[in-house]
Formats: sequence, structure tokens, C-alpha cells
Amino acid sequence: MINAWITASIVGLVSAVVGFFIAVRGQAFLAHALPNGAFAGAAMANLISINPLLGLGIFSVFGAGTIGFLEKKLKKDTATALGFVLMLAIGALLLSLTAEYSQQIFALLFGEILGVSTTELLPTAILAAVILGLIFLCYRPLLYSSVLEEVAFAKKISPGQYNMAFLLIVALVTTMAIPVVGTLLIFTLLVAPAATARLVAATPKTALLVSVVLSLTTVYLSIALAYESNWPIGFFIGILGFVSYSLGKIYQKLAK
Repeated sequence: MINAWITASIVGLVSAVVGFFIAVRGQAFLAHALPNGAFAGAAMANLISINPLLGLGIFSVFGAGTIGFLEKKLKKDTATALGFVLMLAIGALLLSLTAEYSQQIFALLFGEILGVSTTELLPTAILAAVILGLIFLCYRPLLYSSVLEEVAFAKKISPGQYNMAFLLIVALVTTMAIPVVGTLLIFTLLVAPAATARLVAATPKTALLVSVVLSLTTVYLSIALAYESNWPIGFFIGILGFVSYSLGKIYQKLAK
């Protein structure tokens, strides 16, 4: 349980920070496509007998690079969709070549937050530190390129370069979070807290802070409720994400 609380704190924090930029950029589809497409990397890892985490990392970076390349010619949603389709196609082939689904691969769908071992804490923390460090270094130009491209060009900031940097950041988050919360739940943590924060906060920094608070509250409550009820933790993460966003919409309407 101690490992679960520590890992949940790390994943919740990083997901909220990266999710803020996903919400600002309007790329919720990316938060769904990249983790689900990267899951096929676990099938590749099982096929060639390597660590599933390495397979996830390879597919995540491959997916991010493909989407970034396509974005130069296509709209972001179209590029994301085509990259997702390509990853699914390769994944379907790899899964067909895999004789059986190992328990470890299946667990990556839903995560193993209550089964995190002590040896997994350090890699998770290192990846989190790298991601937060990149966000810290790129915060202002990334924000400009996300919402004010005209200002970005005026300040000699290349939106294309920071778009690719952001895709790689999402790839790192995918690699870090899937073993903990799974491909089906990382989408909730990347989207719901940040989207809710944008409804109730007036400035980017306030929205970022609210996103972190909501994300950590979601994972902490989910662990506690799952422990007490013996229900799936994913159920609580999804429900709390939906409820928080609904309350945010109500607050927004009342505040007008």
C-alpha cells in the first residue's frame, strides 16, 4: 500500500501537469490514441522476450514521431488518427504472432497500482523527474505555441519543434503510467482533472495548480475506496473524473 500511495502521487502529479497542456492544446484524442496504440508494444516485447516496459517505450516514441511527422501535412486530429491506425495495425499483427497473452500484458490494460513493487518505484520516479524537467524548461514557449502561435512566431519560437517535443513528453508519460494505471485509465487522468481546472481557473498557473490538486485527490480517493469496497480502482478513477468535470461545468454556469 505504501508503494501504491507513492506511485499514485507520482503518476497523479505528472499526469495533471501534462494534462494541462493537453487541455490547452485541445488534444484529448492524443491522450487516448498514444497509450492505446503503445499497448501493442507490450505484445512485441512478449513476442521477442524483452521487458514489456521497453516495448511500451519503443512504441510510444514511434507513435509520437509518426504523429509529429503527419502533423506537418495534416490537421492534428487527422494526424493522430492515422498514427493510431498504424500502431493498431502493427499491434494486430504482433498479437496474432503471440501464442498466448501473458498475465503481465493483460495487466497493462488496467494497471497494477496496488501491486507496484519497490523495484518499480525508482524507474517511475526517474521518468517523472525527466518529464517535469522538460516541462519546466519548455513551459513558456510550449504555452505560447499551444494557445498563441502568433506570439510564438513573434518571439521566434518554432511551434513545430515544440509540438514534437510535447508529443515525446506524452510518449514518456505513457511509458511511465501504463504499468501503474493501465492504458484504459491514463486517459482519464490526463484529461479529466485538467479539463475541469480550465472550467474553474482564470489563469494558466492557477489551472495548473487546480489540475494537480484534482488529479491527486482522484487517485487518493480511488485507492481508499477500492481498498474499502474491494471494487476495481478503475471504476472510481473514471467516476470521480466524470463527477469532478460535471461539478466544474455547474460552477462555470453559476459563476456567469
